Amino acid sequence: MARLPGSPRTSRSAVPSASVLGLRRQRAQEDLDFLGWNTADNVHILWSLAAAGDPDMALNNVVRLVASLRDLESESAISSDASPATLLTSIKQDSSFRRRLFALFGASSLLGDHVVANAETWVELALPLPTREEMMDNMLRAVGAQLVEPAATDGEPGATTDAGPSPGVAVTPAMGTSPGAGENLTYKAAVTGGDADTALRSAYRSLLARVAAIDVASTTVVRGEQRPTALDYELLVHTLSDAADAALTAALAVACATVYGKPGTENEKQPARLAVIAMGKCGAQELNYISDVDVVFVAEPSDARSMRWAGEFINIGTRLFFEVDAGLRPEGKNGALVRTLESHISYYERWAKTWEFQALLKARPMSGDLQLGQQYCDAIAPMVWTAAEREDFVPDVQAMRRRVIENVPKDLRSRELKLGHGGLRDVEFAVQLLQLVHGRTDDTLRARDTVAALRALVDGGYVGREDGQTLIRSYTFLRMLEHRLQLMRLRPTHTLPPADDVSVRTWLAKTSGRAKARNERNPQFSLAEQLEADVRRTARQIQNLHRKLFYRPLLLSVVSMDADAIRLTPEAAKRQLAALGYENPQRAYEHLRALADGTSRKHKLQAILLPSLMEWLSETVDPDAGLLAYRRLSDAARDRTWFLRLLRDENIVGKRLMHLVGTSPYLADLYLQSVDSIKLLSDGANGPKLLEQDPAVVTHSLVTAANRQRDPDKAIGVARALRRAELARIAAADLLGLMPVEQVCESLSWVWDAVLEAALQTEIRTWEDEHQRNAPAVISVIGMGRLGGAELGYGSDADVMFVAEPVSQDAIGSTGDAEERAVEPGREVNGVASETEALKWATHICESVRRRLGKPTQDPPLEVDTGLRPEGRNGALVRTMESYERYYAQWAETWELQALLRATWIAGDKNLGIRFLHMLDKFRYPDGGATPKQVQEVRRMKARVDSERLPKGADKNLHTKLGRGGLSDVEWTAQLLTMQHSHESEHLRDTSTLGVLKEMAAAELISEADAATMREAWITATNARNAVTLVRGKRKDQLPSTGKPLALVAAAAGWPSEHSQEFLDDYLKKTRRARRVIDRVFWGEDLVDEIGEFDDAEFDHGGSDFSGSSFGDFSAGPSGERNGYDDAGLRPRRESRRLQGWTDKASAADRRDEAEREFRGRRHRGWYPVGSRFIGLGSKTLNYG
Repeated sequence: MARLPGSPRTSRSAVPSASVLGLRRQRAQEDLDFLGWNTADNVHILWSLAAAGDPDMALNNVVRLVASLRDLESESAISSDASPATLLTSIKQDSSFRRRLFALFGASSLLGDHVVANAETWVELALPLPTREEMMDNMLRAVGAQLVEPAATDGEPGATTDAGPSPGVAVTPAMGTSPGAGENLTYKAAVTGGDADTALRSAYRSLLARVAAIDVASTTVVRGEQRPTALDYELLVHTLSDAADAALTAALAVACATVYGKPGTENEKQPARLAVIAMGKCGAQELNYISDVDVVFVAEPSDARSMRWAGEFINIGTRLFFEVDAGLRPEGKNGALVRTLESHISYYERWAKTWEFQALLKARPMSGDLQLGQQYCDAIAPMVWTAAEREDFVPDVQAMRRRVIENVPKDLRSRELKLGHGGLRDVEFAVQLLQLVHGRTDDTLRARDTVAALRALVDGGYVGREDGQTLIRSYTFLRMLEHRLQLMRLRPTHTLPPADDVSVRTWLAKTSGRAKARNERNPQFSLAEQLEADVRRTARQIQNLHRKLFYRPLLLSVVSMDADAIRLTPEAAKRQLAALGYENPQRAYEHLRALADGTSRKHKLQAILLPSLMEWLSETVDPDAGLLAYRRLSDAARDRTWFLRLLRDENIVGKRLMHLVGTSPYLADLYLQSVDSIKLLSDGANGPKLLEQDPAVVTHSLVTAANRQRDPDKAIGVARALRRAELARIAAADLLGLMPVEQVCESLSWVWDAVLEAALQTEIRTWEDEHQRNAPAVISVIGMGRLGGAELGYGSDADVMFVAEPVSQDAIGSTGDAEERAVEPGREVNGVASETEALKWATHICESVRRRLGKPTQDPPLEVDTGLRPEGRNGALVRTMESYERYYAQWAETWELQALLRATWIAGDKNLGIRFLHMLDKFRYPDGGATPKQVQEVRRMKARVDSERLPKGADKNLHTKLGRGGLSDVEWTAQLLTMQHSHESEHLRDTSTLGVLKEMAAAELISEADAATMREAWITATNARNAVTLVRGKRKDQLPSTGKPLALVAAAAGWPSEHSQEFLDDYLKKTRRARRVIDRVFWGEDLVDEIGEFDDAEFDHGGSDFSGSSFGDFSAGPSGERNGYDDAGLRPRRESRRLQGWTDKASAADRRDEAEREFRGRRHRGWYPVGSRFIGLGSKTLNYG
C-alpha cells in the first residue's frame, strides 16, 4: 500500500492487534470486526478488553451476548433499554460498566454463560451492590413466597399473608445484617418442584453476577486508566452472606410448601417452629462465592414432619446453590437432624467436645423462626465462652490444627490457600483460640467474623497493631485469591493451579490486580511470578504470626486462672496468688492493681500479660520480690512502647525475664538502669540474642562511644552505661544457663579491660585538650590477679599496675612505636628531666582514672586496686619499666614474683605493655624454675592465708574463696606448679588457672584426673561465688547453709530451688575431693596412691578425720596392701612408705601446721599485703587473689 504524502516512512498502527491484546483465539479478529471495535476511536475498549483475566473468553461472551440480544430484538422480546445497540453504546461510553462487563466475562465462565442465557439481565451489571432487603425480596418473589404467621392458639393452621412489596412476596422489614430475635423468616412458597428450581437458580446467579462484576472490576488494571480501589473485603463477604441467607430462606419456603402444603390448598398444615442456625463462614457472615454452608436445626416440636422439612431444605439448597451441610450438629452425622432446644442444651452441657464449642463461636440465627434461633444462641453462649476452662482446652485446639495440616496431601500443601501452612486456617485458628481464651473475661472480643475479631484483639492489646494489620492484609489477600478461583466455574476450591500451569496463574494474577511494569529498562517478574512471590511472602508472614500467637505459653496460664482472678476481683485474685506460692498475697495484689487497673492500652496489655507472668514468677524462689522488681521495671519502661509489646508477642522474653527478676536482685537492679537490655532476651535467627554479641566487639564499642564525648564525666557516664548493659547481658545468659562459667568470667574481664581503656584515653585526651600539648609519656595498664587471668566475678575489683615510659619531645606526634619514642634515662628535654615530668604526669592521669571510676553511683562499683605494685600502698603508683625491673631484680619477695604469674596487658599502650611483660618473664619464669626455698616460702604463705585470712565466724567448708578446696586452694596450686615447671615449656606460661591445669595435665606433670578434679572444684566455687553476688547484690564469699538464702543461691547457680541441699552437697563433695588433690600436689603428700580413694569419706583438713572408712579397709590382702591393687583392681599400687605413721588424726594438715608454726616465728621487713592492699608492718599478713 502506498505511503500517504507527509507521513513517516515507518509508523505503528494506532489500533493494537489481537496478539498485542493477548487474544489467542483464531476468530478473535473476526469477533472484533463483528463488534466494530477495530477502529482508532475504540482503542480504549480494546485495552479494557485486554485487561480482562481471559480476554478471549471475555470477547467470546460479548459476541454471544450481542447475538442473543439481536435474536430477542428480532422477536420483540426485549425493551430498548436492553437492546444490543444500547449494550454497545454503554460499553463505549460508560467506563465503569465496561470494566465490570469485561471483568466478569473474563473471570467466570459459568456466570458469563448465565448472563448470555438471560441476555436481558445485562443491565443489572450497571447497578450498585444489592442490599440484603433487595436480595431477600428477589429470591422470595421468584417462588411467590408468603410469610407464615405463628400458629393459632386453637391449633388450626396459621394464616399466610402477602406481606411483600409485590404480589406473593413477604419480606420482614428492617432486616439488617443481624436479624433481631423477634423476627420471623418462615415462608411458604407458591411454586415448588422444577419450576421453583429454575426460578431460584436463575435469581441467585443473577445476584452473584452483579456482585462479582463489581468485585472483579475493582481489581482489574486497565492501561491508560487510573487503578481502581479494591472492593472492601468485609462489604463483599457480608453481601455474599446476605445473598446466601436470601437463597436459603427461599429454599426453606419451598421445602415448607413441599412438606406442609402450599398456601391456600386443602392439605395445607401449620408448620412447626424451625430455626436454621448458620455456622462457620456463613454464620460469621464472611462467606465465599461458593462454599459449604454449615447449618444446625432447632425445632419445636422435633417430629417427623420437621425432620422432613429440614431434609428437604438441605436437598434444595445443595441442588441449586451450594453444599448445605448439617454435620456440625450434635453427634455429627450420626445424630438427629433436628433437635429441640432442650435437647441441644443437654448435649452441649454433657457431651460436647472442644471443637464443637469452637464451631459454635460463629453460630447465628439465619432463617426460619429467628426468635427460637436467638434462644438457642443465648443458651449456648455461656458454654462457648467458658469452654476455655475445660481440661487441656488449649492443647486440644492446637492439636486439631496440626491434624488438619496432616490430612492435606503433601503435594498440595504448598498450593493450599486454606488448609496449608501459612493459609487461611492458620489465621482463623489463631484468632478463634485467642477469642475463646480471652473472651471469657472480655466481651469486646465476642465477634463472629475473623477480621472484626482481629480488630477487637488489636484494640484490646492482645495482638500488636502491626501484627494485626499484617494478618488482616494477608488474610484478605488470600480470601480474594480464593474468591477468584471459585468464580471461574463457580466451584468450591482453594487450591492454586500447579506452577507449570502458567496460563491459569496469569489469569489469576490479572484478576487479582497484578499488572506488568511499563518500564522496559527495569524488567519485572511475569504476572505469574509476581503472584507466586506475593503468595509465598503472605504465607510466610501468616506462618510466623500463627506460631507467635497460636502457641503462646500465656494462653495456658490464662485458661488455668479463675475468670474473677483475671478480672482482678480482690478475693479471687488473692486466692490465686496464695495458691501460686506468693508469701504476701495482699501486697502482690496491690502490685497487680497498680500495673493493670486502668483503661489505657498499657493497662490492658498488662492485664493480658499478668496471668502468665504471675505463673512464671511463681516458679522462682522469691516471686514476691520478683513481682516488685517487675513493677519497678514496668515503671522504668513506661515511655518505651516496645516493652509490653515484646513481652506479649515473644513469649520466651516474658518467661526469661520473670525467671531473672525472681532469681537475681542484682540483675533486676541492672535492668532498671538499662531497660533496653531486655530486648536481648528474645531469640534471633541463630538462637538467643544474648549470645549473638561478641565481647570483643562490645568492648570496642564501649571505648569508641566514650571517645566521642569531650567531657570526661560524660565519657565515663557513657562507659558506665554500656558496661551496665553488658553486665546485664552476661548475668542474664549466666542465669539462663546459656553461658558457661569460664565464658562468664572472661566476658566480665573484657568489660573491665574496656572500661580501663576508655577511662585512660578520656583522661589523656582531657589533659591534652586543656594544656594544648601532647602527652609527655605513654601509659600501659597491666592486669593482675583474676583480672589478668580473665577470671573476674560479678563483684570483683580490678587489680592493676601502671607502667609509663617518657616520650621524647622530638618524637611526640611521630608514628614510631613507644620504644622508638622513649627518652633515654637522664636525658633532659627543654630543661626539664623528662622522666620526672612524665612520671608526675602519668601519676596524675592514673589517679584521675581511679578517682573518676571510683565515684559512687547506682551501678556496681568500679574499684581499681593497685595494691600489688612494688612497695604496696606506700610505693609509687606509676613506675617506668626500668624501675620495675630494678625492683624485681633486687628486692622482690617470693609472693611478688608469684603475683606476676597472672600479669597481662589489658589497656593503654600495647607496645609498652608487651615489652613490660617480656621483661617480667625472666623473673616469673626463671631458668630452672622455682628454687626449693621459694617453694617452701609459697607453702608457708599459703599456710598463713589458711590460718589468718578466713573471716571470723566463717565456715571453712562453705567459704568459696578461702575455704577447703575453694578458689584460693586451686589457684595457689596452679601457681606453684607454674613456678616449678614454666621453664620447661612456653605452653605452661598461662595466666589462667584453668589454662595452667590443662597444660600441666597435657605435659603429664599432673594426672588428667587431678586436673579434672581441681578444674571442677574451681568452676563449682566460681559459680557459687557468682551466684551469691547475683542474689545479694554485692560480693560475698560465704555460702549460706540452710533455708531460703541457700535456695536463692542454688537457683542462681542453676539448680532447682527445691534441690538446694543437693546443690550444697555437690559443692561440698567437689571441694572435698579437690582438697585431697591439693594436699597431695601442693603440700607434697601422696595420699591417694598411699591410702586409697576417699571419694565418699568425710575428710576435713581443719582437724582431719575419716568416717565411713578405716585403715583396715586398705588391708584386705595378707600383706596389708589390699592385694597390691587399687579399688577397681586395674592398676598395681605401690607399697605405702608412710602408712605406719598415720593415726586417727594424721593428715597432710600436720605438715601444713608445722610450716605455719615456723612461718609465725619469722619476722619480715618491707611492705606486705593485707587483703589485696599493702601496709607497712614488721610482719607479713598475707592474702593473695
